[in-house]
Amino acid sequence: MRLTILGGGGFRVPLVYGELLRDPGRPRVEEVVLYDVSEERLAAVGHVLAQLAAGHDHAPRVRATTDLDDALRDATVVFSAIRVGGLEGRTADERVALDLGLLGQETIGPGGIAFGLRTIPVALHVAERVAALAPRAWVINFTNPAGMITEAMQRVLGDRVVGICDSPVGLIRRAARSLGLDPARTAPDYVGLNHLGWLRGLSHEGRDVLPDLLADETALKRVEEARLFGPDWVRSLGALPNEYLYYYYFTREAVAAIGGAAQTRGEALLQQQTRFYSTVRSEPEHALAEWRRARRERDESYMAETRETAQAGERDPADLSAGGYEGIALALMTTLSRGGCTTMILNVRNGHAVPGLGPEAVVEVPCIVDPGGVRPLATAPLPGEFLGLVQQVKAVEQLTIEAAATGSAAVALHAFAAHPLVDSVSVARHLLDGYRTRLPDLAAVIPPLPAR
Repeated sequence: MRLTILGGGGFRVPLVYGELLRDPGRPRVEEVVLYDVSEERLAAVGHVLAQLAAGHDHAPRVRATTDLDDALRDATVVFSAIRVGGLEGRTADERVALDLGLLGQETIGPGGIAFGLRTIPVALHVAERVAALAPRAWVINFTNPAGMITEAMQRVLGDRVVGICDSPVGLIRRAARSLGLDPARTAPDYVGLNHLGWLRGLSHEGRDVLPDLLADETALKRVEEARLFGPDWVRSLGALPNEYLYYYYFTREAVAAIGGAAQTRGEALLQQQTRFYSTVRSEPEHALAEWRRARRERDESYMAETRETAQAGERDPADLSAGGYEGIALALMTTLSRGGCTTMILNVRNGHAVPGLGPEAVVEVPCIVDPGGVRPLATAPLPGEFLGLVQQVKAVEQLTIEAAATGSAAVALHAFAAHPLVDSVSVARHLLDGYRTRLPDLAAVIPPLPAR
């Protein structure tokens, strides 16, 4: 099989390659094609992969290219992990919002809309080239905002695009282990959108054990999300929220924490990764060691500002060692290509799985996966409190897709103004103007608003 990774010079690509090296199954990936717009980044990641492969007799060969068509031609599977505008774009996503007193985060709120507006045209172009050059390929999308980008690409490729995220899996794993259970022997009732979902039930041997967890103060405090939100709030919801819901439930605290920090997450990662790529350029023989050092630093600082504000403590070492989206991506790819059947939480077309959302909406729910494809499982209706938020955020995602696809400033303004974390149409205008000024990629998609 040939695996193409778009964003192949990205920092997390070695995680995917490491999973491939540990995969003994057949058929296996024989060639990995890395595509990126930066030759320097491709070269640095190439050094890391070569050092990872040392001593492995059947390591997939690696080829790098800056030609998109060359990368996609005859691919069996495409992993899409692009970042339009780079980390410099992410810092603008954060800072423009923070300067207006709003949440500055790359996937939630105004920053997620800005990220989507500049990314969707590129994602649609990628989808069109996949349709032309590798029409039988599966596209596994990691590109954020994952649900929004997956829904946009499905306009071209249909159900052959599947979005993934490791947040739900991590939440379920932590909930099961807090009760001393094997996560693999539990069945989750999880439903929502990407970065906006709830674990409403957890079945073990035919019984829902989530009420046991919510009633057990000691066990509940072993779950990072419960520490983040507070046990009393989690009990009041009757569900464990995805960690990203902190930005909705504790908006003021999150804005204060992020705005009061010396650096935003994007600024910290930009500094960290600039150092990594610079070091590898000058000392390629130390590429793997430098990558491992930078990865530890990155993982340990994930959502650090919110954990500190909520007094949630340090990340569990078991979470840091358990792996993330790379394992999900490989499990999805191998099930589709080798056979068998499994259940995974994925970002897929809704159909009738989540009542209250349209059939075209991409949702994040448990799905049956086998060589025939990916099929969402029906879910029980969401309570009004949850459904209202899901519907509002989904409307914003779909407005963003429309604005990016048509180049409409009016629809882009509507997307910003409709978001629950934006409190004024006037502020939405300032957001759009600010992002156009800071982000050339976005300004190329969305024209200026007419003078009032």
